[in-house]
This record gives sequence, structure tokens and C-alpha cells, in this order.
Amino acid sequence: MRYDLVIFDNDGVLVDSEPISNTILAGYLTELGHPTSYEESICDYMGSAMHRIHELVRERTGHRLPEDFDEVFHGRVFAAFERELQPVPGVTETLEKLAADGVPYCVGSSGSHERIRRGHRKTGLDRWFEPGRVFSSQDVGRGKPAPDLFLHAAREMGVSPERCVVIEDSPLGVQAAVAAGMDVYGFTGMTPAEKLTAAGATGLFGHMAEVPELLQ
Repeated sequence: MRYDLVIFDNDGVLVDSEPISNTILAGYLTELGHPTSYEESICDYMGSAMHRIHELVRERTGHRLPEDFDEVFHGRVFAAFERELQPVPGVTETLEKLAADGVPYCVGSSGSHERIRRGHRKTGLDRWFEPGRVFSSQDVGRGKPAPDLFLHAAREMGVSPERCVVIEDSPLGVQAAVAAGMDVYGFTGMTPAEKLTAAGATGLFGHMAEVPELLQ
């Protein structure tokens, strides 16, 4: 094992939430007078913390999103999670393998703790991620592409950054891992390989079940 800690992104890596949340986000922004397609939402906001959505809309339009934007958005997302959310194919096998081999792992997500918990409960992944293994951008104030979240996770898990590897599916997440001084493998399930490579990915893979072999 080349690493002392595996840090998983959550949305799109552990749970298949990106199509759900970006469909809802694009629709809600459009409803508020900021026309956004699903493809634009993926491109602009995938992997982002909520503050980045507010910042980009304000920067582009000069207008602020409503004060209850986060509450309404998350209400719609959580309702959809209960109906539709599934684990990413292959992730259960990967977690079983890491646990059996005694490989330390955790999650570092731009999403809120509530979003992570709800997604894990719905998909059954909560058995793998007790609270001490779950880290959110809420914990540090700045989301990806800032390195703060991954550095916080490594520090809390007692591992130096250079001994960590990150599993990511967004260019913003890859940039954050690189800025933290960590290796990062890019999951191409939803993101073109060239975008992850351009962001600095150490390597690429197309199915979550490949992760244990990548770490050898």
C-alpha cells in the first residue's frame, strides 16, 4: 500500500447524486431568473460548496440569490434523494476491500454534513462512515478548489498530506487535492478524462471497483 489514508469525495464518487442535484440546481436557478442548463450546472458547479454558487451568480449577474436559497434547494434535493439515490456502482466492493485490508479511509465532501448523512443512510453507506470519518467543507469554511478540506481531513486522521490519496470526480476537487500536496485519482464516470488530467490528476479510472488495485 503506497498510502496511509484514502480520502473519498462523496457526491458522484460514493453516492450517485450529481445527476439528481444538478438537475434540481439548474431548474431552481432558471426558476429564479438565472437560466441554467443541466450541462452548465455540471460544468460550473459540480464539486462546489454552496458558497461558490452564490458567488458565481452574484459575479455574473450582480444579483444575490434569495436568503432561503440553500434551504429550498436542499429540501428539494433531500426529497429526491429519498426517491432516487443509489450508491455508485462498485463502491461497496471497494469499501469492503479497504476495510478488510485495514486501509484507513474517510470522506472529504463539499456537501454539508446533513447532505452526507442523508445520502449515506439512504444508500446504506453509513455503515462504512462513522462520524469520525466524515469531513465537510462546513468544517473549514472554504470549499474546493481550496485545499483546506483535504488538509483538515488528513490532520484529523493523523496522516501527513504526502501520504494521502484522494478519489475525486470533479476538476475542482482534483485542484484541491493537488493544492494540498496529495496524489489524486480522477473518476471519469461523469467528467471527461481530459478535464481531470488538465486539473492535475495523478491517474484516471472508469469504475469504482478499480480503486483498490490503483492503490497498490
